[in-house]
Amino acid sequence: MSSTDRDLYFEPAWSCVEVALGSGDFVKVPVTKSFWRKCTELRSTAIGQWLLTPGLAPWPRGAPPRLELVRSEDNRFRLIAPSSRS
Repeated sequence: MSSTDRDLYFEPAWSCVEVALGSGDFVKVPVTKSFWRKCTELRSTAIGQWLLTPGLAPWPRGAPPRLELVRSEDNRFRLIAPSSRS
């Protein structure tokens, strides 16, 4: 995500966010200090496993999958893969 999107949709006071993956179950994802510096990625084992299931990971070097992170309320988001759009 871009730093502009990070600044628009995330609050510096949050220590974690909740992200709904394909099943709709929410997983807690830490918001690290590096998220506010240079690394605007949300990192989580659960997200990594979710990416493996439909074959979105591993990806070719420099070509990560395009995903959409949609804010639903407060610190809750939904992660959408290209093939799961309705």
